[in-house]
Amino acid sequence: MLGNIKSAALLGIDAYAVEVEVDIAPGLPTFQTVGLPDAAVKESKDRVKSAVTNSHFNFPIQRITVNLAPADTKKEGPSFDLPMAVGILVASERLSQKAVEGFWMAGELALDGKIRPIRGALSIALAAREAKVAGLLVPSENAKEAAVVQDVPVYAVKNLRETFEFLNGDKRLQPVQVNIEEEFRNHSSYKVDFSDVKGQENAKRALEIGAAGGHNILLVGPPGSGKTMLTKRLPTILPSLSLEEAIQTTKIHSIAGTLGRRKALTAVRPFRSPHHTVSDAGLIGGGTIPKPGEVSLAHHGVLFLDEFPEFNKNVLEVLRQPLEDGMVTISRVQSTLSFPAQFMLAAAMNPCPCGYYTDPSRECTCTPHQIQKYLGKISGPLLDRIDLHIEVPALKWKEISDTQPAEPSEAIRERISRAREIQQKRFEGQGLHCNAQMTTSQLRKYCELDEPSQTLLKNAMEKFGLSARAYDRILKVARTIADLDGAEAIQSSFIAEAIQYRNLDRSVWRN
Repeated sequence: MLGNIKSAALLGIDAYAVEVEVDIAPGLPTFQTVGLPDAAVKESKDRVKSAVTNSHFNFPIQRITVNLAPADTKKEGPSFDLPMAVGILVASERLSQKAVEGFWMAGELALDGKIRPIRGALSIALAAREAKVAGLLVPSENAKEAAVVQDVPVYAVKNLRETFEFLNGDKRLQPVQVNIEEEFRNHSSYKVDFSDVKGQENAKRALEIGAAGGHNILLVGPPGSGKTMLTKRLPTILPSLSLEEAIQTTKIHSIAGTLGRRKALTAVRPFRSPHHTVSDAGLIGGGTIPKPGEVSLAHHGVLFLDEFPEFNKNVLEVLRQPLEDGMVTISRVQSTLSFPAQFMLAAAMNPCPCGYYTDPSRECTCTPHQIQKYLGKISGPLLDRIDLHIEVPALKWKEISDTQPAEPSEAIRERISRAREIQQKRFEGQGLHCNAQMTTSQLRKYCELDEPSQTLLKNAMEKFGLSARAYDRILKVARTIADLDGAEAIQSSFIAEAIQYRNLDRSVWRN
């Protein structure tokens, strides 16, 4: 007998339909899986056999062949356990083929028949919606995540026996419902706030500009000046995630296994802070079957690289493509996959190896050569792609002892949201979301300068030896400053402020 069950497999951050064909034929007892399965799929036979037996079904002592179609694409993961087990029940005539028609299912089986959570439930639900299925059966811990997708009845199943009873009509299950607005309300709060930060008004201003325009930022200052504290609060002033952004972000985190159990959506901006020992594959993504890396996990959020010069130089250089394109492309012999990576880069570093070159109260023990070597770990092309270079000085006693609360994140976020609305209207229909994404032609269109501004920028370019890319970055930052100010035209004061945010280009620590 033959059983045919519909399931899905993951390719990148998307899912595609897979037919799980189960054939039971007379012969010596064997269980063979074909269709380019990986090790986890091949091991399914032992889990499926124990789960079927422990769910009080008779496991057929015959030759069992499972085919995963299409057979020319690599399949991975344990999510085919459930469709394999149901296929065996259909092929052994415990369940009719008609009972499973129109349903997709995915889930990992425990040896006792319980269904464990899987990765990529949201992507599978989106693919199921495209296929217009009658229903999707997923583990109960993945049900809320899958139910975010409208127009697909999602059924939460706890074990193989319950799945059989539901498909056989012996038990009724109600489709899982998710209140998306409630999910946003319950999971969109942050544990930190800018009101906790004392002093550092210049750095706060720079972070506000960076958040308003989606600009990358580098904070330079001695240890204890508040670089990490400031950056950790950066997501709290970014505009709230839209539903579309939340779904895109959730897909990535679901596939990477970082979403969290029984969680429907990622409702806050991601904040990723990998250690400086991270590999290039860990940062960008990779593997035999490529998986998203830290840059993709930070999609629509913040990627924070603390101790910036301590990262391996090869690791830092691979950041160039995602910073420029907002996308990571990983090529392998079997496939080429692209992962979204539109993030705001926030990096922090000391001004020298000992950290106290700019600290007025501590003596620096580094030689000029050591400082040059330390700063030289960050290449010019990578530095050009960072719009804002900010000095974060050591705090003074008056600032530390101040008991007055600072401006809260909510107030800053309101100003940023107004600036983002201006940008959305400006770029409507052009596929852009913020000023940092402007192309050269759009710079000429939206960043026209008057005579004083042109003269100021020309003098800065000649004096500091700025590159053409730095020129573009200054224009983009000036455009954002104008948006925060509510000004239509870029004024010379906006250009002057934007130039001040190119500290490393101006050799503040090199001279």
